Amino acid sequence: MGFPKIRMRRLRRSASMRRLVRETAVSVDDLVYPLFVREGAGLKEPIKSMDGCFHFSPDTIVAEAAEVASLGIPAVLLFGLPARKDPIGSQAWAEDGVVQRAIKAIKKQTPELLVITDVCLCEFTDHGHCGVIKEGTVDNDPTCELLAKMALSHAQAGADIVAPSDMMDGRVRYIRQALEANGFKDVAIMSYAAKYASAFYGPFRDAAESAPAFGDRRSYQMDVANSDQAMAEIALDIEEGADIVMVKPALAYMDIIYRTRQRFDCPIAAYNVSGEYMMVKSSAAAGLSDEEATMMEVLTSLKRAGADILITYFAKDAAKKLQESQ
Repeated sequence: MGFPKIRMRRLRRSASMRRLVRETAVSVDDLVYPLFVREGAGLKEPIKSMDGCFHFSPDTIVAEAAEVASLGIPAVLLFGLPARKDPIGSQAWAEDGVVQRAIKAIKKQTPELLVITDVCLCEFTDHGHCGVIKEGTVDNDPTCELLAKMALSHAQAGADIVAPSDMMDGRVRYIRQALEANGFKDVAIMSYAAKYASAFYGPFRDAAESAPAFGDRRSYQMDVANSDQAMAEIALDIEEGADIVMVKPALAYMDIIYRTRQRFDCPIAAYNVSGEYMMVKSSAAAGLSDEEATMMEVLTSLKRAGADILITYFAKDAAKKLQESQ
């Protein structure tokens, strides 16, 4: 049976009809908003490389978190910029570290807001790599030990979810064992399970002041050409104790999101990264596209590919748009 009995346009003829048969819907419940916290007081400084994003200090991030919660967004993802750095990133697990203070402040003011913390040493090391350097490369196992200390310090400060983004082998196991051994069995792990060595991270590295001082991260982040390897990475992280797995970046990796959805029965996060965000922003600023429409198309496409959780710098704008459309 075909045309004219079947006319596909019948189900597209009005906004109400399209809404009735829509297969994929983005909800505010899907959103996570990344935030950058740095040492200082009274700070809310625009990030030059990322329009609409800011560096906050632990005191001012509280108001931002409260606004996020008021929009119905369930979670924030914290990145920290310390006052001083060293070869092993020791401020990453300091009890009075910038992230630890921010966690406490946010949870005191908005306890219902989930706080997810990025667990990686790149923002805390003076060389900008994601771990301990030995003979010019990142030494995997000693790095995992430090990442476990970092994650545990976040849990002790009140984090709900810790998110290792370093791509060291076995780091989820190290973190899970540290959490269990110290009574934090209910703290979830969201692993950056398939994190690619991507060119889309440029604006973030400026924002987080985390560009490597030498070389690159291709020896630990994934080769952009590989997809079967991503499935192996994800399987290992789940086996080691990850509760949520992430694909990063998102737009150029929707095939990875889709394959992950088909194979694994766990929540899947997609990180709509800084370069993807700024492509939309720059295109709209140049008058070449509709920012709001493009934003929603991107987020819908990620959800359609199979993502449950959308980590995006557009989270506040998307939440406002979704509220308007209700």
